[in-house]
Amino acid sequence: MLTNKVFLRKNKRGNVLKIIREHYLRTDLWCGSRCCVICPHEKHDLILSENPTSRSALIKEPHYLLLDTNVILDQIDIFEEDVLSNVIVVQTVIDEVKHRSTGVYKRLRDILSNPARSFYTFVNEHHRDTYIEREPKESSNDRNDRAIRKAAIWYQNHLNKSLKETNKSKVKVILLTDDADNRRKANDEGIEAYTVENYVKSLTEFPHLQDKLCLKEYANDSGKLPVYPPHLTVVQMHDGIKSGKFYQGSFMASRENFLEGNVNVECFEKFVLIQGRESLNRAIDGDTVCVEVLPESDWSSPSDVVLEDNEADPVDENVEVNEDEKILKESASNKKEKQTTGRIIGIIKRKWRQYCGILKPNEVQGSARHIFIPADRKIPRVRIETRQAEKLYNQRIIVAIDQWPRHSRYPQGHFVRILGPLGDKETENEVLLIEHDVPHSKFSQEVLNCLPSLPWIISEQDYKERVDLRNITICSVDPPGCTDIDDALHSRLLPNGNIEVGVHIADVSHFIRPGTAMDKEAALRATTVYLVDKRIDMVPELLSSNLCSLRGNVERFAFSCVWEMDKDANIVKTKFHKSVIESKAALTYEEAQIIIDDKNKNDDIAKSLRQLNQLAKILKRRRIEKGALVLASPEIRFHIDSETNDPIEVQAKQLRETNSMVEEFMLLANVSVAEKIEKEFPEYAMLRRHPTPPQANFDPLIKAVQHQGFDIDTSSGKALATSLDNIEKDDNPYFNTMLRILATRCMLQAVYFISGTLTRPEFFHYGLAAPIYTHFTSPIRRYADIIVHRLLASCIGADSNYQDLLDKTKNSLLCNNLNYRNRMAQYAGRASVALNTHLFFRNRTEEVEGYVLFVRKNALQILIPKYGLEGTIYLTGKHTNSAVNFIYNEENQSQQCGSVIFHSFDPVIVRLSLDSTNIQHEKLTFELLKPYIEGFSIQLSDKMDIDNAPQEQSSDATKRKSKESQPSKKLSKKKKSK
Repeated sequence: MLTNKVFLRKNKRGNVLKIIREHYLRTDLWCGSRCCVICPHEKHDLILSENPTSRSALIKEPHYLLLDTNVILDQIDIFEEDVLSNVIVVQTVIDEVKHRSTGVYKRLRDILSNPARSFYTFVNEHHRDTYIEREPKESSNDRNDRAIRKAAIWYQNHLNKSLKETNKSKVKVILLTDDADNRRKANDEGIEAYTVENYVKSLTEFPHLQDKLCLKEYANDSGKLPVYPPHLTVVQMHDGIKSGKFYQGSFMASRENFLEGNVNVECFEKFVLIQGRESLNRAIDGDTVCVEVLPESDWSSPSDVVLEDNEADPVDENVEVNEDEKILKESASNKKEKQTTGRIIGIIKRKWRQYCGILKPNEVQGSARHIFIPADRKIPRVRIETRQAEKLYNQRIIVAIDQWPRHSRYPQGHFVRILGPLGDKETENEVLLIEHDVPHSKFSQEVLNCLPSLPWIISEQDYKERVDLRNITICSVDPPGCTDIDDALHSRLLPNGNIEVGVHIADVSHFIRPGTAMDKEAALRATTVYLVDKRIDMVPELLSSNLCSLRGNVERFAFSCVWEMDKDANIVKTKFHKSVIESKAALTYEEAQIIIDDKNKNDDIAKSLRQLNQLAKILKRRRIEKGALVLASPEIRFHIDSETNDPIEVQAKQLRETNSMVEEFMLLANVSVAEKIEKEFPEYAMLRRHPTPPQANFDPLIKAVQHQGFDIDTSSGKALATSLDNIEKDDNPYFNTMLRILATRCMLQAVYFISGTLTRPEFFHYGLAAPIYTHFTSPIRRYADIIVHRLLASCIGADSNYQDLLDKTKNSLLCNNLNYRNRMAQYAGRASVALNTHLFFRNRTEEVEGYVLFVRKNALQILIPKYGLEGTIYLTGKHTNSAVNFIYNEENQSQQCGSVIFHSFDPVIVRLSLDSTNIQHEKLTFELLKPYIEGFSIQLSDKMDIDNAPQEQSSDATKRKSKESQPSKKLSKKKKSK
């Protein structure tokens, strides 16, 4: 049966086009019930039980559940529990969920794909008896609700007819909906309907399910005074933004000050500052918000104080908050430089997710209401109701936020699940992966089915289709213990006196074909994530550590970039081709350095490495002369106990010439490939850019340098690089490194983009001073490189392109995911370093040298180079036990106590120890030993916050994150970044 719709639409020329959409309806779509004798069922499609047992005290008869859309969107945590079964989900609902929440849709698909759960998908939109047309003036939501009710009626009639023929007991169809209007209409139409809350509470054998209910209506708090101003309506926000009265942007909460945040608004050079509880107005980090900019007379400055939420009892919650607001205002009002300041007047889009943390013990005995403390300090505490609090104490748990009403200081949510005991290393690793949204489940069978069968061999046809380079002396240079080797190098003299240099990259795109399950999974994961003691692979280990890895003395497929250079490293000719190589040696950086330095070694590998090293020095010097930045971030390496996997030693990463040698040729290959694919596909090339930072970003660096008696030029990358090279202090050998660390924090993030979406000048990579750049050299661990390989293969005729490869819109969305996943992977890596640093300092105290990085009004932020971490020493306030008087000088940003004056970059000696009194946030205590101040003592210092740790620099020139910062052989094996 066929139905169709006719649309009239104007094209760009103004011509009216008649569009006909055909919709096919069928009569042979089965219901999926084992008790049905009418439908032409296939045996494997009978999912709904013949005699479903009722566990509900509300409904005694056997029944199936049919869900509406909002029930799934709000209560997905309930349905993920293996309690409810014999559930019908109609196509209308699935389509709506997919449109409204990708995350919930994926979770729903996981449930539907598990046969043991007995969740059946009924394609009501293509069934003749359940398809309905949208009526005139009917909203799409009302039409969909009507379609769901229509499906419920059809199911009940269909089952009644079937059961009548077999004389079996009646099976009811129950509609679960939290929409009061939909429930009323269902009852009027003879459909039995209940709320999820009523149904779950009737499951008396499973009381724990009540904790997972998403309750939009809580206990009556109407007697409470509003804590926050009301949000504007969607229409009011839209009209205000359109007229220019309001602005839209992404909210970023402060880690150092729970009463402060910023909104990134495109038309402002600097972020819009938000200060105070009422101005924050229930925004949560990541939300898209509507902002009203205050009159300039009301502008403020970012506070110098470090304020933490005091975790007060909810009964007294407003007392100390008001005290903190007073401290905040005093700190901000004393500063001369004001910043654009605003207040949040509405929430355009929430970016809520599930949050990890702990449950705070409730002093009120028998109360079901508790406070959840998130692990992420940027997220506010959450009120939840639970009846199993005793079981949840001292456990890491997951909570979801449901709503944030005006009368509540904290948002309200519900318990989801337990992760494991607090402090357990596996639990804490799970927390940091969840908190940074790292996909880390096992690869599905569908993905594993895409792997080649073993033994895998190279066929004669493969040799014919590729350039055979097995006779060339190719070798790889990597950190110790590397198993996923994705690059190798060679150089050799040519008869004309020039030098041939080759970069050979693992041909991962040969094994991962477009559109396969493995390709989709790799695109979702986007990158391999490296923790201190494990890695979360982007592709299955058979590829990452075996078939794609360019191991020594094994034939492997590669994608080669080969240059002919003169002795001054000028490129004469460039060619690209798919190849077969056999690496003659898999060397570590140290082994390669020894070979280069050993004058007695003159074999082919030694000659190749020396020539490569010589050319690399020329390339690096030339790159720096063009303005490429050499930035810094303290990187450390953990030695891990092979039995316990706990850190037993920490040391700073060592860099050798061979690190730079490999880096230079990887950078050169990336530039060469970028030029090639952009020339062939000017609209569709996937490139990488590093935006020029706005001058305002350099203010902290400029001020810090000026207070030390220096000037720094930030007008261009080259000027900045020259200034950094020229600023030194004889009495502080670490001074220049700290400047480069601060400069790193001024940078914007390097990002992937599609060439046709930006103008050519915007392609520029600021850190590398490169007009064009991409990622080609690490396809084992980066999905962007796989796309670039496919583009390059199409350029040289080694592979055909496909529709999505040249789809600008789809690939722009892909770039957004790649940028997000890469950022989260960096944060997860830092969090892993923080976790292992805490493990290292358990039952350990150490006196170390550090430097004052920032001077705050109430604290000193200290950098410890040996461990690459930061901490805070509070000078005033509740964190100190002393009555010592510190005087803060805002003019030169210093703290003075008697004859002792603290400036940025001053050396100090501190005692490090771990304080575990706060089970949620273990804190590294930073106790000041030198300079000694009589009578000064601290109660607690700030925990090491990994997201406040030195940021990984955006410059890809200095971004080859050597695996020397990771465990070597006796440690866990990890992979390098380039």
